[in-house]
Amino acid sequence: MTGIVEEFLALKEGTDADVLAMQVGDFYEFFAEDARLVADELDLKVSEKSSHGSSYPMAGVPLSELTPYLKSLVERGYTVAVAEQRGSDDTTREITRKATPGTLLEATGADARYLVSVVRDGDAWGLAAVDVTTGAFHVTELAGERTALAELGRFDPEEVLPGPDVRDDEGVLDALREDTDATLTVHATDAFAPGRATHRVREQFGDGTLDAIGVAPEGAGARAAGAALDYVEETGVGVLASLTRVQAYEADDHVALDPTTRRNLELTGTMHGERAGSLAATLDHTVTSMGARRLEAWLLRPVQDRAEVARRHDCVAALAGDALERDAVRETLDGAYDLERLAARATSGSADPAAIRRVADTLERLPALRERLASSPALADSPLKGILDRVDAEAAEDLRETVDDALADEPGGETGIFARGYDAELDRIAEEHDAVVAFFDSLAERVKAETELSRVTVDRNKTDGYYVQVGHSQTDRVPERFREVKTLKNSKRYRTDELDEKERDLVRLEEERAARERELFEALREEVAAHASLLQDAGRALAEVDALASFAEHSSANRWTRPELRDDRELDVVAGRHPVVEQTVEFVPNDARLTDDRRFLVVTGPNMSGKSTYMRQTALIVLLAQAGSFVPAESAELGLVDGIYTRVGALDELAQGRSTFMVEMQELSNILHSATEDSLVVLDEVGRGTASDDGISIAWAATEYLHNEVRAKTLFATHYHELTALADRLDGVRNVHVEVDDESHSSSASGTESRPVDERNDGESVTFLRTVAEGPADRSYGIHVADLAGVPEPVVSRSRDVLAKLRADEAIDVRGGATGGEETEQVVFDLGSGELRTGAGADGGAGAASGDATAATGADPEAGADASAGAEADGGRAGGEAALDADARAVLEEVRGVDINNTSPLELLQRVNEWQKRVSERDE
Repeated sequence: MTGIVEEFLALKEGTDADVLAMQVGDFYEFFAEDARLVADELDLKVSEKSSHGSSYPMAGVPLSELTPYLKSLVERGYTVAVAEQRGSDDTTREITRKATPGTLLEATGADARYLVSVVRDGDAWGLAAVDVTTGAFHVTELAGERTALAELGRFDPEEVLPGPDVRDDEGVLDALREDTDATLTVHATDAFAPGRATHRVREQFGDGTLDAIGVAPEGAGARAAGAALDYVEETGVGVLASLTRVQAYEADDHVALDPTTRRNLELTGTMHGERAGSLAATLDHTVTSMGARRLEAWLLRPVQDRAEVARRHDCVAALAGDALERDAVRETLDGAYDLERLAARATSGSADPAAIRRVADTLERLPALRERLASSPALADSPLKGILDRVDAEAAEDLRETVDDALADEPGGETGIFARGYDAELDRIAEEHDAVVAFFDSLAERVKAETELSRVTVDRNKTDGYYVQVGHSQTDRVPERFREVKTLKNSKRYRTDELDEKERDLVRLEEERAARERELFEALREEVAAHASLLQDAGRALAEVDALASFAEHSSANRWTRPELRDDRELDVVAGRHPVVEQTVEFVPNDARLTDDRRFLVVTGPNMSGKSTYMRQTALIVLLAQAGSFVPAESAELGLVDGIYTRVGALDELAQGRSTFMVEMQELSNILHSATEDSLVVLDEVGRGTASDDGISIAWAATEYLHNEVRAKTLFATHYHELTALADRLDGVRNVHVEVDDESHSSSASGTESRPVDERNDGESVTFLRTVAEGPADRSYGIHVADLAGVPEPVVSRSRDVLAKLRADEAIDVRGGATGGEETEQVVFDLGSGELRTGAGADGGAGAASGDATAATGADPEAGADASAGAEADGGRAGGEAALDADARAVLEEVRGVDINNTSPLELLQRVNEWQKRVSERDE
């Protein structure tokens, strides 16, 4: 090993990769710290090797088994450089490629793997997203950091290349780390230079490409695209030839979905990070990996183009309307190979014979699929045919025939790849090879026939080559031409001159055949790689039909309906359902209607009653419609939206120094800055993470701003019943609530006023009906939910007692208070100040005795229970009122004179604030 370790360390020093795998003979070896790292990550055995007096850890994997280890390391976020042997003596080594999270070609599964380059140029932002496994390449220019980061997050990148003006902005980098799991990689600054980057794009896609797709030369988009291409080339993954087209798009081509919305609506993963239970998993009935990838992309990127949405709906309608033909289409697609990824593997030189064989098998499905579509009148008249027309049928058939004529039905590894008759030279070598193999196959029987030996076998190994093995009991009868080469316990091995000669012929022919097949296969693979664009077209067409068939399959099985697209901004859903929840429970459908004069719904009702589900299902119905799917409803009419924004719950993010309330406010801020009158906004509880007066104030102000300034269609669930009064003051606000069946009290509301009432249920059952009705809810049933959650009965019972006294402004007995033991202490909770006041806290005068009980009941605390009761019966004018000065009595008279039923909550709050100031000034 002398010198090997030093060579390894020198190569490692020359690369910025985290790990180096260096070829040494038939193994890829790791040394020093790299050996320890891969041993820990991949559970490899570590040995010690000495070099120039030092000992180094060493680990290795066989040459043919690098791929799974490489993939595992990269998926853990490491970059891995690969050094291979070069030169006739195989002693010169050089780094040939670098595998990174965004350029890993050995991807499995259907998920896209995007590398995203991001550039900031003033207020302009450029994004270039490339998936090296499929050849997809997207570029766009956007205005503003918020929009750019939201769009970047939608690609869910594996790796991000921040440009020079981005990499030093810690705020942007923190946002990238928070919103994505991507590895952030610093690439050469020169690669982002306007001139160099633009030249790189033109070199790859053609001189007129940027102008043709509407991307400004030397602009932010071109700079991002050029840097991405430079990075892909630098890694040596060898897929540039599969990047055959660049697609430019505008931000308003798709519905805006920020990271919070994608998470809250659980589009591709649940809140717990699992795919099962997500919208994508629920709708995925695809039969190909490329179809699954397309379906997920549509859900993450719904479109605003009315014609495109209608085209997809037409396709789904045709497939949903004919179950037999739909099944036949899906059967034709089933098992089709991922042509998008195969094109990348062919251009990189990593596609094996089996993969190339599947090119022919998959291309063969195109004419079969065309025939299937033509055989059904409904399908033939739909846009489905146009999808397949995007593929050059003649070129696809020519390529299929080329591959089919060349390869065996089940091509082998190094030999047995090609069909007989494909190449005359190969046929000659194969015939000679087969003849020698036949000689060895029949040798044992010939020896038995020519001699009196019966215990004879013929075999081959790396040490002895071919040999004839004879049992010990018969070794005295072997012919003289047999030359003994090894003695075993129960037998002996022999060779002959003829056997030596035939073996030399066999080795020569094996080498010639392998060389010829390798030469022919590399040429065939290059021929396939030259048709990368054709393969990508075919793959995209098959993927689209598969995704549409998946929409149709789910729609048919679950009674979904085609949404009707409106020219205005209104939304009218009849009997809508949640697409995921309906799969596991007997779902109660609900209507949702949002118009210009009913654009803001305040949704009230108990916890656990279904408010959040109702709002999310409305958002998902809109999203599904613009993704091209049918929707879970009896009927649905909708105007297209430009964005869907949600704020649903929040978790502490202490690692980022952000509390629940801070997260909530940042999400609210994003919505207020980003939403437009064409957006759909879903707010589930705003202002609950702070004091009640602060929370109500924020929720109130946010409601006014969304209603007056943004004018977006909004659903706002809240337990602040004060907000329901806004329906009387703002023309676009309406109240809806989730109904409850309570034998002791009906939750159905009348009018728009919503005053909380006693929450006792007196032991009677409460049933959440899940039905959304007009008007506000009258209470929240929070204590009932606590009971359902298993809170101990003494706590639930005590909660009801305390709530009853709070609602009645009565003094509360604090059990186990400052007096200790079993004694109780009476307090009054001041709703204005949020404080508990006791008898010792107000100057010791009569008006302050028993806390503020006097103020609450009008009773003299010294007069006993009877006096207190009498004072209450007299409207609070007896006893304590005589102790009040003129200013206090004036305030009290004003309080008595207020007509609560005809005074708005806002005006009441203002007057209470004025009374508090006057009383406070008197106390001072």
